[in-house]
Amino acid sequence: MKKGLLATVKAKAGKEKEVSDFLASAVALARQEDKTLTWYAFQIDHSTFGIFDTFEAEEGREAHLAGEIAKALMASAEALLSEGPKIQKIDVLATK
Repeated sequence: MKKGLLATVKAKAGKEKEVSDFLASAVALARQEDKTLTWYAFQIDHSTFGIFDTFEAEEGREAHLAGEIAKALMASAEALLSEGPKIQKIDVLATK
């Protein structure tokens, strides 16, 4: 695991459960991505959620960014999110 993505989103007021449900269900799509090595959805506070995933190489990361989860999130962003997703490309330094 050398490459990663850290994405955070803020739910609109009253849309927290919908964002949580969306992220929880997205694991099924992540499981279909053979170049996505790990995929986590998490909640930081009442309205802030995130996704952390890892890849062996840039090719996998780019495939994920162009994949079904990203498409579904962007299609729902205006209705569910108070601001656009913050997506950061990261390099993994160490794992256990």
